[in-house]
Amino acid sequence: MPDASLRDWSAERGGTPLALVTPESTEQVSAVLRACHEAGVPVVPQGGLTGLAGGAVPSDGAVLLSLAAMNRIEEIDTTSGLMVVQAGCVLQTLQDAAEAAGRSFQLDLGARGSSQIGGNIATNAGGNRVIRYGMARELVLGLEVVLADGTVLPMMNRMPKNNAALDLKHLFIGSEGTLGVITRAVFRLHPSVAGANAALVALSGFSDAAGLLAHAQKSLSGRVTAFELMWADYYAAVLAATGRRPPVAEGHAVYALVEMQGSDPDGEHDAFQAMLEGAFEAGLVQDAAIAMSQREVDDFWALRDGIAEILSHRATTINFDVSVPLARIGECVDDIRAALKSRFPDLQVIFFGHAGDSNIHLVAGPIEAVDPTGHGIETAVYDLVRAYGGSVSAEHGIGLHKKPWLSYSRSPAELDLLRRMKSMLDPKGILNPGKVL
Repeated sequence: MPDASLRDWSAERGGTPLALVTPESTEQVSAVLRACHEAGVPVVPQGGLTGLAGGAVPSDGAVLLSLAAMNRIEEIDTTSGLMVVQAGCVLQTLQDAAEAAGRSFQLDLGARGSSQIGGNIATNAGGNRVIRYGMARELVLGLEVVLADGTVLPMMNRMPKNNAALDLKHLFIGSEGTLGVITRAVFRLHPSVAGANAALVALSGFSDAAGLLAHAQKSLSGRVTAFELMWADYYAAVLAATGRRPPVAEGHAVYALVEMQGSDPDGEHDAFQAMLEGAFEAGLVQDAAIAMSQREVDDFWALRDGIAEILSHRATTINFDVSVPLARIGECVDDIRAALKSRFPDLQVIFFGHAGDSNIHLVAGPIEAVDPTGHGIETAVYDLVRAYGGSVSAEHGIGLHKKPWLSYSRSPAELDLLRRMKSMLDPKGILNPGKVL
């Protein structure tokens, strides 16, 4: 069995699996699940193993069900604006195929080159463009799912409007393989994108960042595709780790990467620049660098995506993916920073995130000398996220890692209903046992 199938990108380590199977069709997935259901053998579905919550690590005695061999793009319908794919397709393959057909597939995240679309659906992946296009859920028109007993649900809807009773696909989007195995999907496509206008902007604090976002959305008629924030601690860390020249000077409280994609970026440049000029006049912006080419747009994104280089210098770390109501992000970040500084004065913490969609990432570490288990750091962060009415998982799921904290974001009544749904759809509890609930 390949060693790579025994772990994902999280620090979680699972049990010892029984076998690895790589079905090539829905019929084979159904046969595997039917046999395992009859024998009471647990099954762990696996995609690209890029998850950060431990949702795909093995369980003891489980059959690992890899969807990697089910990797075909079955159809691209440009008239209807949709794509039919198998669950093992790599995300970037979908993006490239849509682009070649003159359309765009707007789910995008850092692991695009290795994450599989079935896993993206099963975790309701978010990523860089949620602010305009929504989470994975908003891009899914239809699904094919195999239940624990091998029953195939052919929910391959192709229409944006279909109100023929409850839309069952939503039970499985974000369920992390605990209710069924996603085998095929129908996705909506969007018009093609030729490029982007982007700016890296320096701000005095989060309140100005929130003001800039509102201003940009109004000025650009809701066409902002990304609004990524980097607090000063992250900005300094990524410049040091990557050796890149700062597009705008250090010393500001917050930095925002603002992007507007479009079919005619050159023709839209004046509108984008006018938006920034208005932000300067309103006192929202202290400094800014505007990308004059796609290469410079990519350079801005390299700073935002430079977390891997930072982590290589700070291991071992705890990486948080939380969400807080947009208006309260600034206060929450300040309180988390103060709480961690008070309890762990030697801990290094950096804050960044999509922010425009309420998502904050923070990285704390190295932890060995201050909190080897990380439990104290997690408690401090999640206590404040709960106090601010936020979620312990914005876009990476629960898996094993966040299971102890799920009650911080879901009520007892909700958890009870989730358990009853699990019992109904998977009565023997064979699907991804021990994960989420």
